[in-house]
This record gives sequence, C-alpha cells and structure tokens, in this order.
Amino acid sequence: MDSHLRSVAKAISWRIGGSIVTALIALAVTRQYAVALSIGIADVVVKVAAYYVHERLWDRIPFGRGKSTDYQI
Repeated sequence: MDSHLRSVAKAISWRIGGSIVTALIALAVTRQYAVALSIGIADVVVKVAAYYVHERLWDRIPFGRGKSTDYQI
C-alpha cells in the first residue's frame, strides 16, 4: 500500500507534465500567455486533488492484487 505522501508526490509529478501540455495547448489556441498560465495553474490544482482521491479510492479496491506475502516471524 502506498503512503499518503507517495500518492501526493505521484499526483504532483504527473500533473506538472500534464499541465505543461495543457498550458501549451491553451497558448496555441488563445495566443495569450496570461490566459495559458492561468489555465495551466488551475489544471494543476484541480487535477492533483482529483488524482489523489482517485489513487486513495483505488488503494481500497482489491481488484488485481495478489495475496499478501507479508510473513510474521
């Protein structure tokens, strides 16, 4: 199971890349740097939160997981 901190780090790293792409698309469409930057920032904030919730929900679902190999000694 991933820790909360690991889930946050994964969400942030994924979103930085995705938000750069989103901001570049917004810049290509609007030709306005301020608008593109605003869209890129909003994209990071909203999607990091959404990804974190998604990760934590999937962490509770046993689908596709093998049996635990933790052994008590």
